[in-house]
Amino acid sequence: MEAFLRDFEKVFINGGQGIRFLRGLGVTMELSLYGVMIGIALGLVLALMRLSRVKILGFNPLSALSGAYIDVMRGTPVVVQLLIFSFVIFAGVRSTSPRLKILIGALAFGCNSAAYVAEIIRGGILSVDHGQTEAGRSLGLTYGQTMRRIILPQAAKNVTPSLCNELIVLVKETSVVGYIGGVDLTRVGEQIRTSTYVMFLPLFTAALIYYVVVKLLTFGMRIIERRLRESDQR
Repeated sequence: MEAFLRDFEKVFINGGQGIRFLRGLGVTMELSLYGVMIGIALGLVLALMRLSRVKILGFNPLSALSGAYIDVMRGTPVVVQLLIFSFVIFAGVRSTSPRLKILIGALAFGCNSAAYVAEIIRGGILSVDHGQTEAGRSLGLTYGQTMRRIILPQAAKNVTPSLCNELIVLVKETSVVGYIGGVDLTRVGEQIRTSTYVMFLPLFTAALIYYVVVKLLTFGMRIIERRLRESDQR
């Protein structure tokens, strides 16, 4: 018991170590929020490109380009993509600012998430009855107007639970941002473990915080799903 209390003091009290976990959690949530925002915005564009009907000599360049992007991003590890963003795309940037690490991480995670979000949105659009499109066109709406005013609002309801789940996945995926020097929750746990020589408590605390955050997000997702089901029954 004395050994545990001594380790507890080292990890959470000495030098304000406990506050570092909160700062790391803040970075993790910031990365997740920015990443999912980029992912949804870019994923929507990719999904619409994938469903595009524009053809040149029988070839659909927008659909092919979107399909290639999705295939590459889903077929390579997010860690490798993160390293490419940091050490290749942003290789000329010499700054070691923590904000820059967050920016690079958000872009990498957002671009990776966009590939999955695109397929989620595409599936949501295809799940809307084709009669809705025909009804819009019969009213004189163009394809773009039909998509924007009729199809996308219905698809948004269908894909909301899946997008919430993507946020949960992204929270855990951000744990690799330490590879480029980002000080997120996982990195803080590792730093405290190294400085205090206490192996269990720092890593267990980081894991516990992740678990609590994921459970809270899951609870929120279930509330959203329940509200969506209630609206469908009206």
